[in-house]
Amino acid sequence: MILYPAIDLKDGQAVRLLRGDMDAATVFSDTPAEQAAHFVEAGAEWLHLVDLNGAFAGTPVNAAPVEAILASVDIPVQLGGGIRDMATIERWLDRGLARVILGTVAVENPTLVRDAAKTFPGKVAVGLDARNGRVATRGWAEETELLVTDLARQFEDAGIAAIIYTDIERDGAMGGPNVAATAALARAVDIPVIASGGVSSLDDLAALKETGVIAGAISGRALYDGAIDLAAAMALMKAA
Repeated sequence: MILYPAIDLKDGQAVRLLRGDMDAATVFSDTPAEQAAHFVEAGAEWLHLVDLNGAFAGTPVNAAPVEAILASVDIPVQLGGGIRDMATIERWLDRGLARVILGTVAVENPTLVRDAAKTFPGKVAVGLDARNGRVATRGWAEETELLVTDLARQFEDAGIAAIIYTDIERDGAMGGPNVAATAALARAVDIPVIASGGVSSLDDLAALKETGVIAGAISGRALYDGAIDLAAAMALMKAA
């Protein structure tokens, strides 16, 4: 299982939100590239970035800090937020991203997801963010009637690299991930599933790993707060 330290970008800073509320942001760093380098020094093998402003605006907003991070690290980086057309996908991949994450367009324009996955094999992931099992879009501001599992199954044959499943009610709340729902999704599809939202302790990581079906986990606030020691977490990920 892969651990993805998260850097959420708002107004050029590294922040964490509580349950997706842009007005409940805690700033952890004014220099996201330095934070990224710190994660790499501690043993991170991937980074997970989110352009929070971009998710609401529908177009990239925090390009400068993302590019600074890409210039400062030598590990693969994935990014979500405001990526809603092929030109933006291509531009980000050309700038060095290993993977783009498509969320809102997975609901609004699933054909784009399929086309992008075909054009850029292994470089397109789908972000499925949910409240009570139903998908939310546009920075989690709009809720749909779509069930996460139903939407995920629509991409079963699309060739996407991963599904990132976020339980919005758990995100940033330090209350533990929704292990059962994440594992159920992972068992329902053949696509690798990455857990996000509420991962706040080594026990949480162990519980996700012990399912045997979850491919990765994203953690942000717990790493900033020190609730998870990244070096210890990396050792846990690699343990048999």
